[in-house]
Amino acid sequence: MECMYVINMTDLTQDEVVSKVSSIFDVKDIVINTNDIRLKIEDKDFKNKFVDLARQLEVRNFVPHLEKSFDGVDIVVTRLPETKRKWLSKSWVPRILFAVTVTMVLIDGYFRTDFVNSLAFIGDPFEMSILYAFSLIGILGVHESGHLIAAKKHKIRTTWPYFIPGVPVFGIPTFGALIQSKGLTINRDILFDVAIAGPIAGLVIAIIVCIFGAYTSPEISNELADELFKESQLMKMNMPILMSISLDAFDKGGKDAQVVMSPIMFAAWLGFLITFLNLLPAWQLDGGHMARSLFGKKWHKIATYASMGVLALLGYWFMALFILLLSSRSQDARPLDDISPLTKNRKKMFIVIAILGVLCAPLPSGILP
Repeated sequence: MECMYVINMTDLTQDEVVSKVSSIFDVKDIVINTNDIRLKIEDKDFKNKFVDLARQLEVRNFVPHLEKSFDGVDIVVTRLPETKRKWLSKSWVPRILFAVTVTMVLIDGYFRTDFVNSLAFIGDPFEMSILYAFSLIGILGVHESGHLIAAKKHKIRTTWPYFIPGVPVFGIPTFGALIQSKGLTINRDILFDVAIAGPIAGLVIAIIVCIFGAYTSPEISNELADELFKESQLMKMNMPILMSISLDAFDKGGKDAQVVMSPIMFAAWLGFLITFLNLLPAWQLDGGHMARSLFGKKWHKIATYASMGVLALLGYWFMALFILLLSSRSQDARPLDDISPLTKNRKKMFIVIAILGVLCAPLPSGILP
């Protein structure tokens, strides 16, 4: 092992860092700077070794990055930046947000049931609002649990889910939920795994809720539906393919009748919408992280703009503008090892994800058969 030169070293424990890296990799050259240590490695198969190194260094408050150089691959080691404790990290914040969100969902469920009952009785408003809350919070909760389980598998520390309350009755009762990562995303495989786990888990629950929702949703005549549309008491909703399949299974929504969404069905609709949005290969969405892990930085940016175009075509202008605004300010979701490619099986799963995204998309009625 040849040491090129030492510029300066203040408080970094350089000997421990160099020793740790050298015990895992075949180190050729070392450059120690004021703020980092750069080690040139000769290993060709470094993917799994780097995962081991990153986890060992993280507990010592160091973070390694892999970078390509003109004559090989370098490991650049820096100190983990100190993070100030924000109010969001306080334990009471997710609990209060969860309680407020559940309250908003219960209120929304009560009034939705009351309206549907005025057309066709589907159940007691209190009981239906509880079922509605279990359905909608269940979809969101399982979605976030999928992320938590995948993150724990890859030894990434995260926060508890933050549920975002919405506007009941006049809008939607919740805008979803999110978790914050407090650990290192080491490579593209891990970035992909944590991203895909949430939508897949939440979609399973959304499908179950949709089947029950299709069963509980009543039908009204086309004449009555037209009157309610004119009076703005009913609103036509773009229907995902999976929801149309569920209604067809119960022989509902034919030419002579219109289906009125029960609160349970509306929970499924929101679940499909949230899943569709999360699967878009855009920004910091789950689909965006998957696209970033597969395509890299340049094509991920292009996919983000393409996703905004899809949202605009479907009429979701606000969401398109929201992604445009935040994507211009957010950091790149770059893993520490951005050199090692995604595995073949994960690349195949991305195709499945694209298909599921189409099945969950709120498509205009003219597109569906």
